[in-house]
Parts: sequence; C-alpha cells; structure tokens
Amino acid sequence: MRRYLDRDFVQTTDEYLFCVIGNVHPKDRVIAYLKYIPAPAGKWGKKNRRFERILRYYTMADLIVTFDFLESHPEYLFDSPVLGIRMSAVPIDRISMHFRPEEKMAQLVHMKRPDVLQKKAADLANLISSRSRVSTEYFGVTGSLLLDIHQDFSDIDLIVYGMKNSQVVKNTLLQMYGEKGSPIRRFNAEEAKKWCLDKTRKFPLTYEEAATILKRKWGRGMYAGTMFSTHPVKLEAEVSEEYGDLLFRPEGSVTAQATVSDASESDLLPAVYKVEDVKILDGPGVEDICEVASYEGLYGGIADEDEKILAYGKLEKVIDRRAKREYHRILIGSREARGEDYIKPLC
Repeated sequence: MRRYLDRDFVQTTDEYLFCVIGNVHPKDRVIAYLKYIPAPAGKWGKKNRRFERILRYYTMADLIVTFDFLESHPEYLFDSPVLGIRMSAVPIDRISMHFRPEEKMAQLVHMKRPDVLQKKAADLANLISSRSRVSTEYFGVTGSLLLDIHQDFSDIDLIVYGMKNSQVVKNTLLQMYGEKGSPIRRFNAEEAKKWCLDKTRKFPLTYEEAATILKRKWGRGMYAGTMFSTHPVKLEAEVSEEYGDLLFRPEGSVTAQATVSDASESDLLPAVYKVEDVKILDGPGVEDICEVASYEGLYGGIADEDEKILAYGKLEKVIDRRAKREYHRILIGSREARGEDYIKPLC
C-alpha cells in the first residue's frame, strides 16, 4: 500500500472527508484539510449518502472556518512541532477509507456505464494520454469525482503523477490550446473575466495581476463544456523527504523582490520557487532567503527561471537536519497572513 500523497482523500470514522496536503506526514496522522461533512440535505452525494462542502472556497478565511468547526472535534487538530503551527490532521486510527486518484481513474476508463461527468473525465484523460504518450496509469482524478459525490455542475480535477510526465503533459496541453478545432481550450473572454474578478475579490490582486496569473495557468481550461484543472503530483519514488527532516520556525513577515533560479517544483503543493538576488523591501533584513514556498495553489506555476517575482508572506527559518544547514524562506498560505500574502510575477 502506497503512502498518502497530495490530493488523495481520506474518510474518517465519523464520515468527514479530508483532502490530503502534500506528501510528507507524521507516522501517526495525515496532514489534510476538511472539505466535506455529512448533511442529509447536502448538494453533494447520491441517495442517502449526502454531504455539504464546509470549505466553500480555497482561501485562508474559509480554511479558518474549518479549523473553528474542528475545535469541537479536537482529535483532528494537531500542534506540529515540525511546522511550528496548529493545523488539521487526521489520526491514522480515525481513517476508515483512503481514496487514491489513480485507482479511481483506472475505474473510470474501464467503466461500462459511466455517467456524463465520469465519461468526460475518462475521455479527457484518454485524449491527453494519447497526445502526450503518457499512459493513463499515471493519471488520476480527485475532488468530488474521486469520492463519487459529484454533480452535473462539478469540475474535473485531474492528477498527473511524476515530474517528467507532468512536464510532458504541460507541453501537450499548451500545444493543444493553440490548435484550431481542439476539444481542449483555454477560457474564453467571458470565462476569463469571471475568473479574474473572482480572484480580485478573494485575494490581494488587481484585475490585471489576476489576468497575468491566469495566462500562466497551463493546467486550467475547458473540455466539452466543463471546466478542468490539472495538478502534478510526485510519484512515490520521487518523494525523498520525511516528516521532521526540515524544521520551520516563524520570524515575522517580509516583503521581498527576487529572481527565480529554479521553478521545477513550482507546480506542486507546496509550490516551491528557489530564488536568488533577493531584495528585502520590508521586514527583517535576513540575507539567506533561498526559496519562496506557497500552500496557496493560485500562486503555483506562475513564474519561470530568471523571472522576477514580488512576494509578501511569513518569514521562516528552515533547519535542514539532513544537510545540517539553516536558511530562510518566505511562506505564502499561512494562517498568520490571513489571506493578505501573495506572489506576483514582475513582467
């Protein structure tokens, strides 16, 4: 049985549905956020198995709502000595089901009587697979489709496993977006406007900044009238870090400008940009900021090597116990910043 990987889901003994965050977890629990809770009149689900979405939007304000809910279920809250924060995490002995995206995709591509959305997801994966020559065994599907609680209005959230596979799929999608008559397309003008306006309401971005970010979101588009997203996840064999290898300690907040030196893991969660030529604009004047990391998925994959970025977030000292060294990073997606943190490409 494989380890818990980013964007897996787990169901607890009281039927809460949590989405797994990242690939590095303590031995006795899984770091995850609460997304769905049982509700007899919930919009998600089928027949007598129905849920409501407690995490309405992917914002820090909405994530805090889930933390507040879990205060009455403290077994799902965890004071991490490694990350130095209080967070949601599911004890292993409270997990009743582990939902694996690749297993669900394998079911969908062989399903004899899929519903409309299930067929779209399988067809989309098969289409990208045939064009990219990345086998469907490296594809998964997460979100409501993974859990069998999807509705007609649900999106398709694809997973691509493997760093090389993800790069090939990225190049394939970018090529297909530019082909006349392609069944896969980017957002049209009205869809893009709606997306950008939504982001300006939820994040500290101007419309123009949101539009710049959207142009760089290669994994988001439309297929047969349904919105889809594509998320790279490392293969289990590519995960070398263990919980506790790195320790993180808060040191306030910082605003800085930097040049990206390595963006190879910027499409993952957390998104990691290695940086150089860092200029502190506000905050502690440390001289060893080596990376900008984001748990806010909006800021993943929006800057390439040699491009400049502006970042505001939590300053953390990183203690690397393997390499026996210390450095600093800027973290976006912390509870302390309360959604005011960001990464912005400087075009």
